[in-house]
Amino acid sequence: MKTLAPISHKEYVAILRPLLPEHVFKPLPHRLLWMIPHTAIIAFAIVAIVKGFGGTIGKITAAFLIGNSFTALGFLGHEIMHGAVTRKKWLQYFTASICFSPFWVGPIMWRLWHNVQHHVHTQNPEKDPDTSATYDEFQRRPALQWLYKLVRRNGAFFFPMLCFWFTMHSSQMFWRLQKFADSKTRKILWIERLIPMASWFSLLVLLGSSNFFWAYILPLLIGNFIAMSYIATNHLLNPQMDEVDPVLGSLSVNVPWWMDILHLHFSHHTEHHLFPAMSHKYAPMVKTLLRELFPDRYNEMPLWKALLLLWKTPRLYLDYDHLIDPVTEEVFGTLRRGLDPDKPKPFSL
Repeated sequence: MKTLAPISHKEYVAILRPLLPEHVFKPLPHRLLWMIPHTAIIAFAIVAIVKGFGGTIGKITAAFLIGNSFTALGFLGHEIMHGAVTRKKWLQYFTASICFSPFWVGPIMWRLWHNVQHHVHTQNPEKDPDTSATYDEFQRRPALQWLYKLVRRNGAFFFPMLCFWFTMHSSQMFWRLQKFADSKTRKILWIERLIPMASWFSLLVLLGSSNFFWAYILPLLIGNFIAMSYIATNHLLNPQMDEVDPVLGSLSVNVPWWMDILHLHFSHHTEHHLFPAMSHKYAPMVKTLLRELFPDRYNEMPLWKALLLLWKTPRLYLDYDHLIDPVTEEVFGTLRRGLDPDKPKPFSL
């Protein structure tokens, strides 16, 4: 199997940008209007829970609606912080603070974590905080050994873990950034985290513990699950690499059209890594070009299939191109590096 050499972000952009209309590179302030229906859904659903509309079924439905809106607002906050909605920094920070608040993530933390570290060092095993651990790390860290033995390949805990994953990882990033930030930034990070936590947990006093569970705890778990259903598929089936190749190192997933609109085209993740300051609204244009110009490099598949692949393969890198199950020591390839999406089977190196 021929290994494709990396192409830099700059080279992709030089090819793709002249083929796109100029207006797609301008921010879209009207995207902020998405905050109105989602905050309204959250508010009305909380009222419905408190009033007991529909009994238990009604509470479950309301919790799902709140959790989905949490996720959609998070995707909007992500777009805002890339400058795709507004270039005004104060408006970015203010609106993103609201959008990220259910997950206790602040705009400064998000910029340092996502924009600065993840986008610049995508799939670099030493510099990308969002890539999976390596087998060398696993052998050195008892906590990883416990985690990877608990969340086994083909195991029962993988999908339930999606309900906690984003909150756990963002908490880990909060403490990680504390080690590298200066004293002023550390104070800001604490303020950004404590204010939304205090705001949302104040519902415990206002609503009571039972309603609080339905109005916030369950929606938070649902929001985690929906968000991580996308985020976990973004890169974790791809090879790791020293030189960032935003196409080989990313995966876009296909979802029903209504779901794509509801989740602000977040499914187009490769497209986003190529043009992070472009609104996701225009990502389908980029997808069309990638299918035509880079069919041997562009990775896409249905969301359900990507999730199934994540479940069937381990999340630990033996080397840049291969994943290893630390319990059975079975080895799998990665996308474009020996992993057959239709028949994900282990093989010998």
